[in-house]
Amino acid sequence: MNRVMPISQISTSEEERYKTGFSELDRVLGGGIVKGSLNLLSGDPGIGKSTLLLQICQSLGKERKVLYVSGEESARQIKLRALRLGVDSENLLILTETDVQIVTEQIHTEKPDLVIIDSIQTMNLTELNSSPGSVTQVRECTNFLLRCCKTLDIPVFLVGHVNKDGAVAGPKVLEHIVDAVLYFEGDRQMSFRILRAVKNRYGSTNEIGVFDMNEDGLHQVENPSEAMLAGRPLHVSGTCVTCVIEGSRPILAEIQGLATTTGFGNPRRMSTGFDYNRMNLLLAVLEKRGGYYFSNLDAYLNVIGGLRLDEPSSDLAVALALVSSLKDTPIREDTIVFGEIGLAGELRAVSQAQARIMEAARLGFTRCILPQHNLKGLRSVPENMELIGIRSVREAVSAACV
Repeated sequence: MNRVMPISQISTSEEERYKTGFSELDRVLGGGIVKGSLNLLSGDPGIGKSTLLLQICQSLGKERKVLYVSGEESARQIKLRALRLGVDSENLLILTETDVQIVTEQIHTEKPDLVIIDSIQTMNLTELNSSPGSVTQVRECTNFLLRCCKTLDIPVFLVGHVNKDGAVAGPKVLEHIVDAVLYFEGDRQMSFRILRAVKNRYGSTNEIGVFDMNEDGLHQVENPSEAMLAGRPLHVSGTCVTCVIEGSRPILAEIQGLATTTGFGNPRRMSTGFDYNRMNLLLAVLEKRGGYYFSNLDAYLNVIGGLRLDEPSSDLAVALALVSSLKDTPIREDTIVFGEIGLAGELRAVSQAQARIMEAARLGFTRCILPQHNLKGLRSVPENMELIGIRSVREAVSAACV
């Protein structure tokens, strides 16, 4: 029986973590897989969840035993996929089973170092009358696996499908049971995949991992900024580069805007990778405070590479991309911009300006348009980097569209 003990007597020794062979995945997990942890990997069908987990089996299988449980594929199908991905570890054990009690019995028998369940929606407890994938089955199967992994101190990865709204299919309580919730994001028609932690009891939830999907599986992208800017058009209106902070990592992103005469009664607005309502707000500010009229124009916005920008620091780049397209005036290709726009048309300071500037300088940018207030907190300025501090949207347009 557990006993009461003072907090001062509780050990704070570092948890042992398994390295996955993917530094991008280790970064999102907080340094690796923690022993005894229950992790949920979710994402759209075909996004690469099973591919990623099968690939880490190759690296972990060099020294550790891995049990891969599939309720969706036959052993032959898994073998064919493993051959395509170059996975041939002798320590990789395959079990095709949907009865969670049989699965836990095999876990107790084999005592692997890692268990992968693909997917939790296919698992079932025979003593329950509901069908696999139902709220009751998913919740109880997860609790069953939780007790098993905590008792044996074995880390478990659960693959979870998402519904059409983008949330994990099944009960919301599933996210409360597990120790970490990872989301695989990206467009299946594009090669880049973003791995993001929305819950992590053993690390930060701000970090992201970037992967590139190829014929032979997923490859980690260790320099996302350079990859996202590859093929950027020069001397073309409607394109602007900004820098966002994802966890501790600055990432450069290209934003493209297009303003064109509408062919409908009401102008169309479309946004990919940026909040639609936020774009409408910025269009209203540009009209009221800047004098740039989009009322009778269609406005389209796209973030290149499948990134989704949630940070307010990308406001200025969105506004400049749209105004650049409206005026058909290119923004200088050596210019990077960032800043939050207020409803009065003013530019507000953003965090970690120093890290953004250093990342831009590393990739060859020589002009940076940023909020005036951020100039005060800079410790150093890279050589050949021109900093232009501005206070309003009007000033930003004058400085960028030259």
